Amino acid sequence: MDVILIPGFWLDATSWQQVTPELEAAGHTVHALTLPGLESVDADRSGIGLRDHIAAVVAVVDSLPGRPVLVGHSGGGAIAHGVADARPDRIARVVYVDAGPLAEGDSINDELPTEGEEIPLPAWELFTDEDLVDLDEALRSAFRARAIPEPAGVAYDQMTLTDERRYDVPVTVIACEFPSALLTEWISAGSPFTRELAKVKNVEYVDLPTGHWPQFTKPVQLGQAIVAAIG
Repeated sequence: MDVILIPGFWLDATSWQQVTPELEAAGHTVHALTLPGLESVDADRSGIGLRDHIAAVVAVVDSLPGRPVLVGHSGGGAIAHGVADARPDRIARVVYVDAGPLAEGDSINDELPTEGEEIPLPAWELFTDEDLVDLDEALRSAFRARAIPEPAGVAYDQMTLTDERRYDVPVTVIACEFPSALLTEWISAGSPFTRELAKVKNVEYVDLPTGHWPQFTKPVQLGQAIVAAIG
């Protein structure tokens, strides 16, 4: 199975390095992506928006012969959902890693502080305690050293969706910061946060208790969870 790994904000393909061995050992072919504007700290991020990141992943899907699995971490989950909307008949499953599908008209995060057309990794104080579980000082230092500014448009642009067949694509949510029981409570309560997820017809939940970056804090367990989700 082809597995496309979509990183979250401030990260490139190398952020999946400790996760991919589990996928490869299970016989899967891994395509870890570096999205436009994330090639280096010196890359040109001007004019890059959410649709550009979605289009970059769609191009990878179109280059493959079969129906790949998309794995999206954090903001990468919104990109995966945009790809499922663009190619609903080509995606075998979407795995959301501490993420979920972004609804029409919503932005990934339009409150992050910008510097010009980019968003540097903010100070840790901007994140919640739940975000930072298990991310010790060594991991924080390593993360900050590798962090690449995110194109502001990716965070601030509104999602545009066109094909309701996206709801037919099976989904697995790997819940890290918040347990899956809480996610299902939010769905039952009609929370805006989960309104798009509530429309997906086939959803499985996996609990992997840790902070927002399990590829750093629990990489082996994350790899195993993705393998199990692919099934």
